[in-house]
Amino acid sequence: MKKIQVRSRDIERELTQYAISITKKDHVELLEDAFRVLLINHEPAFFEYHDTWVPALKYLQTHPCLRKVTVDMGAIRFIIGGADIMRPGVVAIDEGIAKDDFVVVVDQTHCKPLSVGIALMDSAAMKAITSGKVVKNIHYVGDELWRMV
Repeated sequence: MKKIQVRSRDIERELTQYAISITKKDHVELLEDAFRVLLINHEPAFFEYHDTWVPALKYLQTHPCLRKVTVDMGAIRFIIGGADIMRPGVVAIDEGIAKDDFVVVVDQTHCKPLSVGIALMDSAAMKAITSGKVVKNIHYVGDELWRMV
């Protein structure tokens, strides 16, 4: 595992889409192992997915910056096992989700982040269908990235 000190101004441009501001006082490091993880103030904040920085679940718990897809309690065990999110388990979808946007999947009762995924269609199309996959799961509670940091 290799840690590299990163200047905040070098990474700030990459994170503007999430409305995250990094100041000079923030301690920013890049952790390189099986994944490339950006640590902000020693906390895992973002991971690299196909040359794009995506918010990590632990960061989303305190800094919500993605649109949400809410699932019922019956879907949780499948999601934390790595399954993609299927429409029958979805109970609410935020407006403004576009195809290929990163979204956070939360549980219905506690609104806690369960996974980060890629929307397979826009929010209107998700609401219009009753079956099939709606979100591709790329990072979930208990996966290798979650345990690594």
